[in-house]
This record gives sequence, C-alpha cells and structure tokens, in this order.
Amino acid sequence: MSGALTFGGFLAEPFSAFSRHWSLTRELTKRDVLGRYRGASFGLLWSVLSPFLMLLVYTVAFGSIFKSRWPQQAEGGPDFTLILFVGLIVHGFFTECLSRAPQLIVGNPSYVKRVVFPLEILPWPMLLSAFFHAVMNGLVLIGLFALRFGAPPWTVVLFPLVLLPLALVGAGTGWLFASLGVYLRDISQITGVMSAALLFLSSAMVPVDTLSPSYQLVFRLNPLTFIIDEARKVALWGQLPDWTGLGLYSLGALVFCYLSYAWFRATRPGFADVL
Repeated sequence: MSGALTFGGFLAEPFSAFSRHWSLTRELTKRDVLGRYRGASFGLLWSVLSPFLMLLVYTVAFGSIFKSRWPQQAEGGPDFTLILFVGLIVHGFFTECLSRAPQLIVGNPSYVKRVVFPLEILPWPMLLSAFFHAVMNGLVLIGLFALRFGAPPWTVVLFPLVLLPLALVGAGTGWLFASLGVYLRDISQITGVMSAALLFLSSAMVPVDTLSPSYQLVFRLNPLTFIIDEARKVALWGQLPDWTGLGLYSLGALVFCYLSYAWFRATRPGFADVL
C-alpha cells in the first residue's frame, strides 16, 4: 500500500473489495460460509437451524416465563416469537462481526507476510458471510409469518436496506477490532460480554417505550436498537422506515467506518513485527 494517498483515493479505498478485489472477496466469502459447516451432517441447513433453536429458547424464557409483551400484540399484530426473531436476526448479524473481528489478522498470519495481499478487505468477507446468514434467517421469518398470518407486508423487501447502515458499523468494527486484536490479545475475551450487553440492553427483548426514562436513554444509545425498531416496521408492521433517521444513522456509521479504516491503515505496518 502506498504511503501517499489522495483524499479521493482514501474515500474509495475501504470499498476496494467491491471493485479492485471483488474476485478475491467473493472467494473468501464463499470459503467462509462453506467452511463453517464443512463436515456437519446438515451442512448449510445449520445457518437456519441454529438461530431457530435459539429462538425457541428465548421465546420460552421471555415469552412464556417472563411474559414479555409488545403493544402491537394487543392490536392483533404478529406474536412475540416473530417480534423477537427480528431482534435476534439484527443482533446476530452485527455480533458475528464483533466476535470474529479480533481474529481477522491474528488468525491469518500468512496473509500479513504476503506483501501483495490486501489486508484491508478482510472485514468484507466476514460481513458478507454475516449478511448471508441474516438473509437466510429473513427467509425463515417470512415463512413463519406466512404460516401464521398469511402473506407478509410488501415492505419486507426493504429489510436488507434497513440493515445496510448497520453493515457500515460492522465494517468499521472489523477494521478497528482486527487491529486491536493484534496489539491487545485480551480483546477477544470481552467481545462475548459486549455481545450479550448489546442484546439485553436493546429493544430485541423488551419494548423501550415501556421502560423508565432513565433506562430508555441507555437502550436508545445502543446502536442496535434503532435498526431493530426499523426492521420490525418493515418486516412485521408493514410501515415504511424512518428515512431521515436511517440517513443520519448512515452518516454516523460512515464516519465511524472511515475513522476505523484510518486507524487500521495507520497500525498495519506493525502487524508483522507483533505476529
């Protein structure tokens, strides 16, 4: 990577995985998705079975035991299982990036030693793999909705679009935590705690409006809460998303993405020495 980089080049470089390195990115994504289930009896089917089984556990715990309810349920809308599933899809999409990012460089030392290998593209195969699983789960969501309530609202086609701003946060998280994982190996030990906190302190489990104002602030500062709420609008309630909110979220996500990439680029020269 050249030391001198124009401003325009810097703006385009984080997304070079989709232009200059698309073939490599595609192959790494394919290897990531297929390699995860290699040797498993059910193969790719586990991409659907795993979250579905987790959904059953959470539904029993929060829907049957703790009696969690959403205001929309009283109006004859989708039941708790579907409402919860949307939250789990969004949470799973992001936390897959969060939990795997610290190992992107540490787990691939041979890539670091290859001067010509574009390390900056490594978060993208991880992100595309997570997006693949989110889409698979989305198809299961549509199937469950159809079985219970008939055809889902047409706005469900906007579900991937709602996830795009969070994808930018995921890419930024990839660059930031991949770099931190090289210099701070303990970072891998706290991502599990962070993942749990992002789940239980978001609107995935409880409607934020039912909480006291002091707790509502904590929940709304969670980067997943807004996306979960917008995802439910388009997937379950048949409403259009908050375009202004998504635009502002995307702008903040893009700033985070570029700052994280700048950090990754600045720390990259020391990777080989540490590994």
